[in-house]
Amino acid sequence: MSDVSVWSPAAQRLTLGDRVRRFFQRYGWGYAFVLPSLLTFVLFVLVPVIWAFIISLQDYGLSGSRGWVGLENYRAAFITQSGVFQVAIRNTLVYTVVTVVTNILVGLVLASLIRPLNHWSQTFFRAAYYLPTVISAVIIGVIWRWIYNTQWGLLNYLLGLVGIAPVRWLSDPDIAFSSVILQRMLTIPATAIILYSAAMASIPRDLYEAAEMDGASPLRKWWNVTLPLIQPTTLFLVVLYTISSFEVFDLIYVLVPSGVGNSTQVVVTQIYQNGFVQFRYGIAAAQAFVLFLMVATVAVVQFRLLRSDVQY
Repeated sequence: MSDVSVWSPAAQRLTLGDRVRRFFQRYGWGYAFVLPSLLTFVLFVLVPVIWAFIISLQDYGLSGSRGWVGLENYRAAFITQSGVFQVAIRNTLVYTVVTVVTNILVGLVLASLIRPLNHWSQTFFRAAYYLPTVISAVIIGVIWRWIYNTQWGLLNYLLGLVGIAPVRWLSDPDIAFSSVILQRMLTIPATAIILYSAAMASIPRDLYEAAEMDGASPLRKWWNVTLPLIQPTTLFLVVLYTISSFEVFDLIYVLVPSGVGNSTQVVVTQIYQNGFVQFRYGIAAAQAFVLFLMVATVAVVQFRLLRSDVQY
């Protein structure tokens, strides 16, 4: 009669070492490939963020920490320099709302106009709109400084042709920040065009044919078929452009490097001035975390309002 093994829970119980060994045998290579990126993220993102938060709770300067101050830096961030940080927050919110709405609308309209064209025409327009984005933001800012120049700028030259007096686009406190916003509004949102074009191309043709059979006009098809089905792309672009707008710095620094009073101050320029000009690292870190909370709050609201479960 053959031997019959008797099952027991003890025989099936694995030691911790056996579990670890089995885990690495099964998933070890996967984690080995992920490890370099994970270490890079930890060293250059996670650790600096944690250290910045610690600095925001200290009286920190060039000589290092001079003691813990708790939330005092956060209070000082709003009252230092006669409350200019509050002006910076307001300007940042205005810039974000105007530029995000403009980028989404312009990108959506241009992508919709490109979509009916043949393949080669679509490729040409996508490339034409996207290629300028490879130019450095600093170079674009320098070009727009020339366009806005009061004495010999292109914009005032064109206004002079119709008898309008020169405008101090970047030196008048009342219109300097509006000039910065105008520059951003006149920049083609290439990312939105490319992503919207891809999203529209992925919509099944059957849906449009069904709408045509029901007598829908081209505008009605665009409104009732295209817009709802590209809503996930819209959410992604809104969040992407919102984060980019909250972090605007290079454009303003190039256009108005010395500022025009407080009229062109935004949150990141305040962080720069406190951290790299006045060396008040604690206040700069506190302002950075205020910016983080603003971005996180707005992103959560946007996800709540624009999220959708689109399947086709």
